Amino acid sequence: MSALEQHVAADGVAHAYRHAPKVASPQPSLMLGDALLKWYDIAPQETPVPLAIRALARRCLRDARKAGTLGVEDGVGFVILHRCGADFYFLLVCTWRNENELWESVWAKSDPADVFFHPWETAGTHRPTFCVWELGAVAHEREAWTRFLTSARDEAARRVYLRDLFSGAV
Repeated sequence: MSALEQHVAADGVAHAYRHAPKVASPQPSLMLGDALLKWYDIAPQETPVPLAIRALARRCLRDARKAGTLGVEDGVGFVILHRCGADFYFLLVCTWRNENELWESVWAKSDPADVFFHPWETAGTHRPTFCVWELGAVAHEREAWTRFLTSARDEAARRVYLRDLFSGAV
């Protein structure tokens, strides 16, 4: 077996990779201007997202919204704050647009020396979207949004959507 074959199998998964479950935990929603966003922390059960990191993430999003650099001004959606290791975090801001489209802004905090969350830049046309853990919350949100779309779409239905949260293993 070649060195490349030993590192990554044909399916793209490194032979040394061992998958472990994480937990999605709903947190208080975030209001950004006229946008109301549900909030999910995703992390291993034994190492949840620290309160200080969540507070920093919320602050960075509020500051970006005030500066006009966030791109989210209204609507509803959700945020995923994903602990991706000891010190790396993704911050995914998702809003429903054009009735049935999920739009996303990706932010990150790379390590303790990275003082703030910042937009995550990627190059090329084939880019990452959601990982397997994030898709647990996204799948729930897709179903919740579909229920909203097929409802009366009045204020009562909007409240039902905003209270419809996922919690559990992902």
